[in-house]
Order: sequence, then C-alpha cells, then structure tokens
Amino acid sequence: MGRSGLKVSTITLGTMTFGGQGMFAKVGASDMKQALEIIDYSIDKGVNVLDTANMYSAGVSEEMIGQILNGKRPGDVLISTKARMPIGDGPNQEGFSRYHLISECEKSLKKLRTDVIDIYYMHEWDGLTPVEEMLEALDTLVKQGKIRYIGCSNFSGWHIMKAMNASNMHNYQRFVTQQIHYSLEAREAEYELLPIGVDQGLGGLIWSPLAGGLLSGKYTREMQAQQGTRFAEGWTEPPVRDFERLWRIVDVVNAIANEKQISAAQVSLAWLLHRPGVSSLVIGGRSIEQIKINIAASEVKLTEDEMQRLNEVSKPALLYPYWHQAVFAKNRMSPGDKVLLDGFIKDKTI
Repeated sequence: MGRSGLKVSTITLGTMTFGGQGMFAKVGASDMKQALEIIDYSIDKGVNVLDTANMYSAGVSEEMIGQILNGKRPGDVLISTKARMPIGDGPNQEGFSRYHLISECEKSLKKLRTDVIDIYYMHEWDGLTPVEEMLEALDTLVKQGKIRYIGCSNFSGWHIMKAMNASNMHNYQRFVTQQIHYSLEAREAEYELLPIGVDQGLGGLIWSPLAGGLLSGKYTREMQAQQGTRFAEGWTEPPVRDFERLWRIVDVVNAIANEKQISAAQVSLAWLLHRPGVSSLVIGGRSIEQIKINIAASEVKLTEDEMQRLNEVSKPALLYPYWHQAVFAKNRMSPGDKVLLDGFIKDKTI
C-alpha cells in the first residue's frame, strides 16, 4: 500500500451495495444473507480488504460488516471506512473538524464491532477546515490505537500536496493511500493524482473501475440501459461526457474479451491492474456471480498489443502544461511524469 509496509490484495471488496437504504438502493440492496455469501467468497479467494463508509446506506453497510465479522478478522482481513460527507442536518455533521472526525470514528468503531479501523479515508475535500486540524485529529486517533493508516479520497492534486506538506512540517501521520475514480472511460487521474501517488508513495485504490458498470459488457450502443442496472435506476455517477468515445472503448473491450474468451469486465479490470500507481481495485456487485467474475480479473494477463489497443482508444487529451512537457522535458522525466506522458512519447503522437 504505497510507501507503507501494509500488504493489500489487488481486489478490494466494496460494500456500497450492502443495505440499500435511501439513494443507495439504486446501486444495490444486498441483505444479510447475500452480504455474508459475498464476504465469505471474497475472503476465501484471497481478498483481504473490506471497504465501506459511514454514509453508505446511512451506516447500515458498516453495521452489516460488524454483524458478519462480529469482532473476528478471518485471514487478517482489513477494514477501511470513511468520514467527511454529511450524515445529518447539524452544522457539525460533516467536514474535517476535530469534533466531526473523532465523533464519526467512534461511531464507526461501534458499528463495525472492532477496536481499530485499518484504513481511514477522508472521503472528500473540505476547504473550510484547516488541513492541520484534520491531520492533528487523525494523528491523535492513530496514537490512541483507533486507526492504523490514513488516506484521502476525491482530493485534487494540490489538496493532496497541501496535506502532505502539513504532515511533513508538523510530523503528523501521512496519507499512505488515495481512493480515486479511474477507468478506461475516465482517465483524468493520470494528469495529477496517479503521478503524485507514484512520486509520493500513495497506493491507489480505484473506485468504480467499471465506470458504474458501463465497461462490464452490459452496455452497447444498441442496449444502453438494461433493466436492473444502476443507470437504469437513475444513478448518474460517474458522468459520461462523450458517449461516442465510450462506445468506441466498449467495442475494443468486447473484441478483446471475445478473443480471450473472458468477460468484458475482466478485460477492463485487468487493464487497470497493469497501470502504474494502482494498488487495488474496489469492486462490488448486486450478486455473487458479479463478484466471482470481478475477482477473477486479478488472474487475467493482457499482452502488450492488447494494452496498446486499450490505451489508444481511451487515451486522454494532452492538456497544458503536459503537451509542452512531452516535447521539452521528455529526456528528464521522473517515474511520476511517465504515468501520463510515456505513452504519448513512445507512440510519437506529440
């Protein structure tokens, strides 16, 4: 996991589908029986991270994990959860304040029926609370033995570096991981987030690696919203800005899947596991069958030609200053620079 000594499986089990309360019913609504089957199967296949958040189904996801594990950690299973998002109407029911973070950590520990949270993510940027207050609160919780590692999620590049600088200046706990959105359809993380991860030692946990199911094989130009999928239910995350580009990517993914006799989901996930800065993919599913398919992606090997085909069809636009760097800095690039620029330089498209 980044620059830490923590070892994580290449697949993380996401539990946003557990509970199905409120808006999360659009994603999935696994009951206790289904959740137990999914967790048991995942652990049996070597998954060692269960990922949740205090806001998923208004805390029901955490409660279900707590009931299923009941204080036990089979196979040294790690639990990650998150705080920051609104969990009530009061003025202190969201954000990075010391008040909110310590209160929510205590609540999550009780719901999860555990003494310690292995990875505690800051779920979204808070521009009103000083980063020093956030980091000091997290540092206190680590020293109290209530959390082991800290991470960020959905931060921008400058947000991460601001927090990392504060950690270095004050000797506070340092982020070791970032949980970010990244897929063949959405490669914006290659501009800043993954380069920072490689350079600063933040292991990348990837959420929505199948673009909300759009890269799973369920969707084509002809069949854009199958009944029973989250998009058919009105879920709009992540946004798709260019559907024609999406269908070109889907065409290549499906072609490679047919050639290899595997699922489109496995091709899409395997591509991510071949990318620099990626530690683990957060996968979920409405059924045990989806979980089985997704976990099996960890064993898929893509050839150099297959990677090139996927890279080419999904290549992001080379924004400024990156096109300038690709021309004038190509002989003096760090591993972080190469995350985005290497492909453009090698295929001479700049």
